[in-house]
Amino acid sequence: MNRLFIALKIPDEIREKIINLRNEAFPNFQKFKWESEDKIHLTLKFIGEVSEELTQQIADQINFIEEYKKFNCSLTNFGFFYKQDVARIMWIGLSINSKIIELVDKLNIELEKFSIPREKKKFQAHITIKRLKGDEGNYFINSFEKFRIPKIEFEAGQVILMKSDLLPTGSKYTDIKSYLLK
Repeated sequence: MNRLFIALKIPDEIREKIINLRNEAFPNFQKFKWESEDKIHLTLKFIGEVSEELTQQIADQINFIEEYKKFNCSLTNFGFFYKQDVARIMWIGLSINSKIIELVDKLNIELEKFSIPREKKKFQAHITIKRLKGDEGNYFINSFEKFRIPKIEFEAGQVILMKSDLLPTGSKYTDIKSYLLK
């Protein structure tokens, strides 16, 4: 079985800038465990557990991705997702041209053919930076909420079907297939 998701690859230099912004917003960043630079991506669709056979069928079914043009993106702000009034996920937002919504919708439609349910939540372009433990405190959250990100624009030209292995040390990502955008 493979635990899969589809992600827009963030260029290396932008991933480095995200880490630098994070460090600037919270100078005591070493105190916490963060998502590693190689895990910085924009999830377009979480698929979940599928067989090896289905993995290959999905990889072929989503070849249409290569018909899309590269996406113009810019970083927006740091934010948090809350569960029962407690911050659980820290993210950095992205502003992307609206074609990304069309791509996400088409992925949902195509993957329904494999009994993979559509995402119920509206797509929100964000990159997970940290999974919070609950001991970070208000100063941590306020530091990021008040931080103003400078204008950073970039082009993203690759989508990847990825496998996620859950290990005791955290998740490990492996590229299954890469789709280059025009």
